[in-house]
Amino acid sequence: MNRRNFLQVSSLGAAGMVLSRYSSFAAEFADTKKRVGLIGTGWYGKCDLWRLVQVAPVEIVSLCDVDKRMLAAAADMAAERQLSKKRPRTYSDYREMLKEKDLDIVLVGTPDHWHALAMIEAVKAGADVYVQKPTSVDVVESQSMLAAARKHGRVVQVGTQRRSTPHLIEARDRVIREGKLGRIAHVDICCYWGMGRAGNPPDMAPPDYLDYEMWTGPAPMRPFNRRTHPRGWRAFMEYGNGIVGDMCIHMLDMVRWMMDLGWPLRISSSGGILVEKTSNANTTDTQTATFDFGDLQVVWKHRTWGESPDPEYPWSATFYGDKGTLKAGVFKYDFKPLDKNAQALHGEPLYEYEKYPEDKTEKDLEKHCASAIRWHMQDLLKNIASRGKPVADIEQGVISSVSSILANLSLKVGRTLTWDPEKWQVVGDEEANRLLRRPYRAPWVHPEP
Repeated sequence: MNRRNFLQVSSLGAAGMVLSRYSSFAAEFADTKKRVGLIGTGWYGKCDLWRLVQVAPVEIVSLCDVDKRMLAAAADMAAERQLSKKRPRTYSDYREMLKEKDLDIVLVGTPDHWHALAMIEAVKAGADVYVQKPTSVDVVESQSMLAAARKHGRVVQVGTQRRSTPHLIEARDRVIREGKLGRIAHVDICCYWGMGRAGNPPDMAPPDYLDYEMWTGPAPMRPFNRRTHPRGWRAFMEYGNGIVGDMCIHMLDMVRWMMDLGWPLRISSSGGILVEKTSNANTTDTQTATFDFGDLQVVWKHRTWGESPDPEYPWSATFYGDKGTLKAGVFKYDFKPLDKNAQALHGEPLYEYEKYPEDKTEKDLEKHCASAIRWHMQDLLKNIASRGKPVADIEQGVISSVSSILANLSLKVGRTLTWDPEKWQVVGDEEANRLLRRPYRAPWVHPEP
């Protein structure tokens, strides 16, 4: 969809105001010359970095990765894409990169089990940070990340870019904020994609271009499997939080943002590996989680097998109000009022090919997400300038991430968890509280808040 079609579909001016805000951001950051480093040069690390380059004349100074091939390819691409045409310095250890203390912004695009240590060291080194979601693998890691950001006075944006997705901003403003849904007491959130769980490839020796010891870092040491790297690591709980930590967090965060919600009061979950039992993945193929906000229940469901209940919204949120229903996902939104005389609404992603034609051919880019990542980066830059809190401030990312982690802990212990955000403890449940911190593999040391 181009800019003209987006405005035609949006009507009523809501999208027009958002687009105007985008244009002013672009002008505001035309002279921004921040020194940038990226830790983790794989799929989304590069997607994020190239969107930042599109919206501001930053200088990519440093790149870090434990995969020599991936690192070299990213350095070549950076030299092509940035204005200076300089090839960035390259590192295999993020600690060596951060020792230079010459970076204004650090992007963290590693697998999840590395987010906490890399982000904390970056803010200690004086950088503002863009860290991918979820913020962490365990609760204490997230608590430590929030504490470090506040202690060192750094701006930290989390990669929950639904908060910066143009058509979802429109859905929030035109449907929820205008009260078209009426009273909302239930939201369904879901993912019915396969997520690459199927299959049972054999273990093997790690390739010679990958430092597998460093790749594993603080996580338990598993035999290398060809699905582990790149990208397939999400199939293993050692490196993340399964589909709840990967996909639920996005939809839960979107609902929290749209409805101005804080922490859930109680969290419960059930499910397991019920169908795809021959896979070597150890994440659940079926799971339900309820996030209880008191007068509002947000219920997550994922299933990697069978048919989606609504093939048009396989990864989405459905808001049920007493005046209508809103379905919202990454590809579109639809509002259906109960009053037959009221206007239904529909919105779709903003594709900016006229301004960024390179989006059409960029390998692995989720094209429907490109504008959202750009707007997320602009919001980060604006708040770096003002020293304010970005739309996906580390605290908001932590709430959504920890809530997702607690859903998995509820499944593990088999009962509902009542969360006390002031004490960072599960109320009256010592077994669950012992699971808030996972063991680290030596010599890595778990961060403390």
